[in-house]
Amino acid sequence: MRLSRLIKIVRVVFGYGLDEFLLGHARVRGLGKLIQFLLSGRDLSAPRAERLRLALQELGPIFVKFGQVLSTRRDLMPLDIADELAKLQDNVPPFAAETAVAVIETSLGRKLDELFAEFEQTPVASASVAQVHKARLHNGQQVAVKVLRPDILPVIESDLALMRIMAVLLEKLSADGKRLRPREVVAEFDRYLHDELDLMREAANASQLRRNFLNSNQLLVPEVFYDFCAREVFVMEWMDGIPVGRIDELLAAGMDLKKLSRFGVEIFFTQVFRDGFFHADMHPGNILVATDNRYIALDFGIIGTLSDSDKQYLAINFLAFFTRDYHRVATAHIESGWVPKETRVEELEAAVRTVCEPIFNKPLSQISFGQVLLRLFETSRRFNVEIQPQLVLLQKTLLNIEGLGRQLDPELDLWQTAMPFLERWMTDQIGWRGMLRNLKKEAPQWAALLPVLPRKLGELLDQNHTELLMAGYSGLMWEQKKRNWLLGVIAALLAGLLLTWWLK
Repeated sequence: MRLSRLIKIVRVVFGYGLDEFLLGHARVRGLGKLIQFLLSGRDLSAPRAERLRLALQELGPIFVKFGQVLSTRRDLMPLDIADELAKLQDNVPPFAAETAVAVIETSLGRKLDELFAEFEQTPVASASVAQVHKARLHNGQQVAVKVLRPDILPVIESDLALMRIMAVLLEKLSADGKRLRPREVVAEFDRYLHDELDLMREAANASQLRRNFLNSNQLLVPEVFYDFCAREVFVMEWMDGIPVGRIDELLAAGMDLKKLSRFGVEIFFTQVFRDGFFHADMHPGNILVATDNRYIALDFGIIGTLSDSDKQYLAINFLAFFTRDYHRVATAHIESGWVPKETRVEELEAAVRTVCEPIFNKPLSQISFGQVLLRLFETSRRFNVEIQPQLVLLQKTLLNIEGLGRQLDPELDLWQTAMPFLERWMTDQIGWRGMLRNLKKEAPQWAALLPVLPRKLGELLDQNHTELLMAGYSGLMWEQKKRNWLLGVIAALLAGLLLTWWLK
């Protein structure tokens, strides 16, 4: 099976002229010319990016999904290829309803009529990894039932093995092979695809996002019914709404498009900066609009997470970019450790200015946040910085949000919407509220650590290791300083409270 699959891949690669990607290295340039001569009858009039997209579509759903993942790696892919691959859509025939029922009953250990009062045999959606059926529970609750494709794992493993071979060839035979890091990209796709095969992971993502936006007036997230979930089956609340890409239907339903466009931006920044947990696949196919003008999120297979340092890095860079403080952008890169410490700040500052200054000759309403972040990544690459995967996901999601927002409201000024949010977040993190929150968070750890420090120091003394002794002494002094600082802050706060009470 793998041999026949390999033969088909070779036929498609040469049929669409993709050998130009593989045979760009100087050592095989002669072979490339020979192939061009032998296959001179090929029609290669279409742009290379379009030919690549058509080839992936012909190779089937796993390669289509790989192309979708590649389209998010704009830090590696040329823009023409990334833009073309973003057009790839899952177009996979559904598998038989009898097969779906068998998967459900085997996974949940009960007969279908015990699980559901009604189950629609015809799926409402079908993709490369799973398909969705509409059903109704015995309590009357309408639900969406997502069912994993049976026997999908062997197909995935076979195609991944061939992708690894192609990645090695690309790295060795292409002029850009090493820069594109094809083996790392395939490994990333491997992890992503295997994560998607566990629908319990998607259920957990949906639950977390729902908890984050419970009672929100901007976003609805369906409830997950864990009694009906397993690795191969995911059951959640059925959501009715208008697909966000159907502008005419939204207008006919009386939706406020300007409010929707603003909501999209605010939801994105709330997920990123408040929660550090964001829906990273927010293309129009995964978003509906409810009758009350709220968004409905669907499909939670791809989620991005950000640490506190990631969030601080992003906020500082966004604010510095839009005030044209390129020196602060450069120092933020060095402070974060993403750029070698020996990098000259002035050199990085000049590089950032050269790339970004032309962008700001436009009105703010025409500036793309996503493009600014992309330019930042391009500049970082010149200084041998490997961009973190979570920030690549963020940049891709930001481009989706921008495109969606400006489709709803062409006059959307993303910066006007985002600036107050970023300023509030920075104030909350750096101001007195942030200090009190950090004190509250760290106080229990200090309370538990301080009483045992003498015993820990005694153990170090008994070991008679000079290095350990010095480390313990330094740790003790550091904890003493922190305790003194904490006591000082508490004393200042108490003094302030007493003064306020006395002045009353």
